[in-house]
Amino acid sequence: MNAAVNGAGSGGAWQAVADVLAANGLVTALVVVGLVSWLADLVARTLLGGRVQGSVVAILAGLALAWWGGSVSGGARGAADIPWLAGLGLLGGAMLRDLAVVATAFGVRPGELTGAGPAGVVGLAAGLVVAFAVGCATAFACGYRDPVAVTTIGAGAATYIVGPVTGTALGATADVIAVSFAAGVIKAILVMVLTPLVARTIGLDNPRAAAVYGGLMGTNSGVVGGLAATDPALVPYGALTATFYTGLGCLLGPSLVHGIVRALLG
Repeated sequence: MNAAVNGAGSGGAWQAVADVLAANGLVTALVVVGLVSWLADLVARTLLGGRVQGSVVAILAGLALAWWGGSVSGGARGAADIPWLAGLGLLGGAMLRDLAVVATAFGVRPGELTGAGPAGVVGLAAGLVVAFAVGCATAFACGYRDPVAVTTIGAGAATYIVGPVTGTALGATADVIAVSFAAGVIKAILVMVLTPLVARTIGLDNPRAAAVYGGLMGTNSGVVGGLAATDPALVPYGALTATFYTGLGCLLGPSLVHGIVRALLG
């Protein structure tokens, strides 16, 4: 009898806590994301020895959390389908995501890009062209023929931010946006892990080279993490052009690139 009462009491207490969390969904989401980010950074520094940036661990943890939430709830919105985690749907929604992207783009001055020199500008342009071209070609080779899907996946090959932004702007389906996000995450991990290994071979040991490298690779998390493991002093220079890369990709993906893909695919 006492055990039953205690069980009911604990269940009632949890329900009361869950109701409070659900009523303050956005605050709950911020706390959950903060805890995941803190734990991811701790894992990256202690278990992985700083070779992988905490943001990549956090992204993988977020994907796992989304899978768990979808499995538990049977819904299609991942962890946001769990009532007390519903605020994640707002925090990770298109409105705040696009606000963060636009704020990042506006935070960079065009004069700073020219300060990186002609090589930085050429690297930025070449990086975007190659990423979009390879991504679109890969999507086509995998059987995608819809211009919206091909453009979205091509944008994902640029970064995991450019892909979802482009897909949302063009009205791509959720599965296509997920593919573009996955492509961007894989690219970020590869850039982060391989940068310290090839830095000496490609002469990545000075600010100008870092600026060119950031423009070529584009993925901010990958470039920052890779340069931090190579030489922390190079991080600001690579991050500068990588940030421009993201902003320009978000502008060109739904407009120029989509127009070219439509013209090619009909």
